[in-house]
Amino acid sequence: MDNLPLHHTKWNDRLAFDVALTLEGSGETLQEIMGRHNITPNDILAYNADPIFLKKVEHYRGEVREKGLTFKLKARAQAEELLTTSWLLIHDPAVSPAVKADLIKSTVKWAGLEPKTEVTNESGGGVKITINLGPDPRDARTIEATTVDVQDATAIEH
Repeated sequence: MDNLPLHHTKWNDRLAFDVALTLEGSGETLQEIMGRHNITPNDILAYNADPIFLKKVEHYRGEVREKGLTFKLKARAQAEELLTTSWLLIHDPAVSPAVKADLIKSTVKWAGLEPKTEVTNESGGGVKITINLGPDPRDARTIEATTVDVQDATAIEH
């Protein structure tokens, strides 16, 4: 089983981000990037022929041009790289279950996969029951029912 599904290419988002900064004139030189990422000129040529890499670099260039180099953009690039570390920790048998649970909860939150809490202002009332069938929020099942007003009900006496 592949324990690192996040590494489907030989390049990562941080490399694409660094190349975009260089092309926009606000980053390191290409030689510095190659040294830090431990890549060769042949690697650069291969990445230059990779349409996904080029699209990612162009995306980052657009963000740098439109928004400038912001803290949020740097943090997002760093967070994407840290997902690999999170993945490794979650699958490491030496890591405590509490730490794994926190990492899983955080990842689900960052991905926007948390169940939505809906507040209704209907006067009719109702019941909403959510049953979690596993650790993945997508496993949750929700049953909703509305109340029915009965006019001709007689009281049940004990």
